[in-house]
Amino acid sequence: MKKIVVLTGAGMSVESGLKTFRDADGLWENYPVQRVATHEAWLEDPEYVNAFYNMLRRKCANTQPNEGHRLVAKLQDNYDVTVVTQNVDNLHEMAGSKKVIHLHGELMKVCSSRDVDDPRYHKVLTPENPDVAPGEKAGDGSLLRPFIVFFGEAVPKIEDAVVEVSQADILIIIGTSLVVYPAAGLLHYAPQGCPVYLIDPADMGHRSGVTHIQKGASEGMKELMEML
Repeated sequence: MKKIVVLTGAGMSVESGLKTFRDADGLWENYPVQRVATHEAWLEDPEYVNAFYNMLRRKCANTQPNEGHRLVAKLQDNYDVTVVTQNVDNLHEMAGSKKVIHLHGELMKVCSSRDVDDPRYHKVLTPENPDVAPGEKAGDGSLLRPFIVFFGEAVPKIEDAVVEVSQADILIIIGTSLVVYPAAGLLHYAPQGCPVYLIDPADMGHRSGVTHIQKGASEGMKELMEML
């Protein structure tokens, strides 16, 4: 069975009603990145940071996967599929994708602030109970913090993503500008001769060896399904 790796960015979830972080009216809105998405911000005012992510979870509570997410999951009928996503939503999982690597963390999870990656202290929040209360603690006694890779922190799952991409028979990239590292560097690990398909409505200019489908996630995936 051929192996497909799908690399997705913020454009994947736009049709589900989730704004991208970097657009003018994006998720950061009136919150400076330095106040809500850095380790320094967390140390300075953890309650403020948790309140921001509580707000984001409430906003995402009723979000549903779009046709693009569902078509990515449908690829599993005929291929061994791994999704590598820069997104912190769980829409790929909701659509049925079985193997998902989250490079930047998961919005609906919280964790120990002493050891972010210790799974014993991970807690999954629900749309019904999306908030972390002020002073709420993890099982190790440290404050609960968002399971999000803050700016300046290492991206622990990048090595897993490199392994997946280096074994791909087909690489599909959806809704990412490929300018944010380290994720942008993943393209370089695709095996020689591996077909690369890029689905994005923006004009990306010519990229050697890349087939660009200049459409949004859902329409682009429909076209790609016919090509495959």
